Amino acid sequence: MWLKNTGKEIRRTFRLLRIFAAQHLKKLMEYKIDFITGAVAFLVDQVVNLTFLTIIFGNVAHLQGWSYYEMLFIYGFSLFPKGIDHLFCDNLWNVGYWIIRKGEFDKYLTRPINPLLTVTVEVFQVDAFGELVVGIALMLLSVSHLSLPFVWYDIPLALIAVLFGTLIYTSLKIIFASIAFWVKQSGHLVEMVYNMNGFSQYPTRIYSSVVRNAVTYVIPFAFTAFYPASYLLRHESPLFCIGGTVAAGSVLFAVGLLIWNKGLTAYESAGS
Repeated sequence: MWLKNTGKEIRRTFRLLRIFAAQHLKKLMEYKIDFITGAVAFLVDQVVNLTFLTIIFGNVAHLQGWSYYEMLFIYGFSLFPKGIDHLFCDNLWNVGYWIIRKGEFDKYLTRPINPLLTVTVEVFQVDAFGELVVGIALMLLSVSHLSLPFVWYDIPLALIAVLFGTLIYTSLKIIFASIAFWVKQSGHLVEMVYNMNGFSQYPTRIYSSVVRNAVTYVIPFAFTAFYPASYLLRHESPLFCIGGTVAAGSVLFAVGLLIWNKGLTAYESAGS
């Protein structure tokens, strides 16, 4: 019975996701300039980041023992969990910025659907496909220049790392967006935490011990890219690199659900 009910909920979730995605695509077709502007901004951001990386390796042969193409692999891998979170869970930004502050969260409470699920699937960001395409291109380019110690189970481990890396991104957004239930607006806090994801694209050994511990154990973005990529590139400790990603994503998601549910009980409709 439990499995049957769970299967129904999963099918219902995917059906809702399909419906909301279709509706959001219709909105995008009405505001094509906004979509084009967002796509161009994304491409500019990627070009700037890759140019910066190229400039660094124009002056040094290795970065703490990591080569240029290994760094490209790490950067490309980092775009997968980030891109998937961007694709499906971008509306959490709006919870932190204005949905609660303007009292528009009321509509989610009147629907016969879990409010967190509704908020999450309501917006479908097509421009996130750009992140995924760039990530694939960079990884293919880097792999063509590297001799990786590949074994068959690397593929399922990589997929697990991407899944739980995505969960880290989404959970952090849930945690800090939920603070808006008490203070009405927490978008800038979400943005401040989210911007720390740039630390995941470089070896943690280049940072001070304080920063290294922060991005590993406090705001664990290092588990969204660097540590999983370390396993895939060099087969470094799978228990820490992949297992740590699973643990970080699971713990953060549990904390995120706890804070979100607490926030629901504290929510008071507010007007602008």
